[in-house]
Amino acid sequence: MRFNLLHAATTAALLIAAPALAQTASPEMMRGAGTVADVKAGTYKIEPNHTQVTFSVSHFGISPYAGTFSNASGTLTLDPSKPAATKLDLTLPIASVQTTSDVLTGELKSADWFDAAKFPTATFRSTKVAQIAPDAVQVDGTLTLHGVTKPVSFRAKLFGAATNPMSKKASIGFLGRMMIRRSDFGVTKYVPVVSDETVLVINAAFELQ
Repeated sequence: MRFNLLHAATTAALLIAAPALAQTASPEMMRGAGTVADVKAGTYKIEPNHTQVTFSVSHFGISPYAGTFSNASGTLTLDPSKPAATKLDLTLPIASVQTTSDVLTGELKSADWFDAAKFPTATFRSTKVAQIAPDAVQVDGTLTLHGVTKPVSFRAKLFGAATNPMSKKASIGFLGRMMIRRSDFGVTKYVPVVSDETVLVINAAFELQ
């Protein structure tokens, strides 16, 4: 009887706590430091050690599966009072791809997938930026991947604005998300059992120059 009461109490506590746990379950629900008012106008460089581009696909319709690109480079020029004048250039080395499987990581770099030897980088260049909320913008631009260039768009939200305590530089971070069809870029291996639809999540950090 004591065990049953303890089990019931534990279950009830978990159910009560579930909404609070869910609120901290994704980066979109986290808050960084500062506000838009703390963003300084100027040209920023990507801080590569804290910038990540994660891709997720459906694996056989059973589970989502993700990998990450790192070592990004590029610049962001912005003035908070003139969001439409914002310019973003980003470059990702394809060979930086990582997954939880060493075998798959190697395959993704091969000609069957991203072909890092022939197409060593992916790039994004903004063409239009429109403010859609006090702390968020829609970014239109061109994505070049696997030797193919296509128009894409994504939404980006300011995550934080503060002075980096290590570098002592004014820094900002954004969270972005977009969906592409990898077949549009000639990456067709295992479509459709590994989904064509690919979600990209961009965690981007920048330092003022």
